[in-house]
Amino acid sequence: MSDPHQEGTPAGMDNADVERRSQIAEALGKEVWPADRDALVAKAQEADALDSVISALHRLPAGQTFQNVQEVAAALGLGTEQQRF
Repeated sequence: MSDPHQEGTPAGMDNADVERRSQIAEALGKEVWPADRDALVAKAQEADALDSVISALHRLPAGQTFQNVQEVAAALGLGTEQQRF
């Protein structure tokens, strides 16, 4: 079985995860946090984000507040960096 980890990507993520999370981060910016699903969707729409980003944000659980893109990525099932100790 091949290792999906590519050189230059964080451990625990593949290139597709990095790209998707990057698109989400670009659409949301830094000023929106903390935010719930509706606020994140509204911000992405305001930023004229890709349809795939807006669709992904719509899949977030209602009633949950997210502190950052990392939490959004985890809720969407994207790979996330593994902490090194």
